[in-house]
Amino acid sequence: MPNHLRSGEPHNSQQQPQSTTTTTITTSINNITSSSNTNIAAPYLAAARAATTAAAAVTQDNSASPLNLAAQYDLTVVVPVYNEQESLPSLFTALQQYAQKSSMRVCFLCVNDGSADRSLELIEQQVVHHEHFYYISLEQRTGLTGALKAGFHCATTPWVGYIDADLQTFPEDFELLWQKHKEGDLICGIRAKRHDSWSKKIQSRLANKIRNAITHDGFSDTNCPLKIMRTSLAQSLPLFSGMHRFLPALTLLQGKKVVAIAVRHQERKHGTSKFNFFNRAFAGAYDLLAFVWMRRRYVAPVVKANNLGIKESQRID
Repeated sequence: MPNHLRSGEPHNSQQQPQSTTTTTITTSINNITSSSNTNIAAPYLAAARAATTAAAAVTQDNSASPLNLAAQYDLTVVVPVYNEQESLPSLFTALQQYAQKSSMRVCFLCVNDGSADRSLELIEQQVVHHEHFYYISLEQRTGLTGALKAGFHCATTPWVGYIDADLQTFPEDFELLWQKHKEGDLICGIRAKRHDSWSKKIQSRLANKIRNAITHDGFSDTNCPLKIMRTSLAQSLPLFSGMHRFLPALTLLQGKKVVAIAVRHQERKHGTSKFNFFNRAFAGAYDLLAFVWMRRRYVAPVVKANNLGIKESQRID
């Protein structure tokens, strides 16, 4: 099996058939080029092309089908990984313990986003020796949004979730989100008491106020790395580079329902954060402009009448 696409084999359970082919995920961005505002459209198009390399990094021959886990699990938790070798042992232990007591059938999909340390090696060891763990490894680093996009599009369960590899949120709190899964399409965690440095708290609060003033999504912590959503929704969102910051706003843009619930937060115990003031402030501002451009040009036609059997007043996103 190729190194860039390998699923974990369940431990002490029936072996899953292996594939010797690769999966190709293609994304169209041709509509972006029609923008009349070149100042926004040009850099946004470049960001879109950069993010879609995540999908291109997972390739598969048409002669075989990807592993379908829908019959085995209710939820796939995507775990983006970039140079997290110090955090992974604790992360895997926490996820294993949660899987044993989870109220839903849950599996974990680690997405190695071009790590330069031993992260990939540790992930490969984990999926071989422990059930419920799977992984994909991307050809090159694509960023957090790219890793999430690849994970979402490889998921085959009805619901998909997301947690950071730094383990600053608690896997057990997926239970809180799951209790609300029938009430919305995207269930977001909100970090009630953040255990970050004072500078990071100030940056986050300022960024959330600016973002909320423009997006009007009504959420105070859209970057909380603990979420679940319908897989059909996750795979339909326009996840260009940096759009992980706007998951609630993108969901509302499609006319879907978002529910928020308080979850716990803790300090990072291992490794170092991949974000700082500069990539938060400047990248965040750039991404906000991209979102505003996209929202203004977003089209969602509604069917009034037809003879195709389509439900009237159906919205097409």
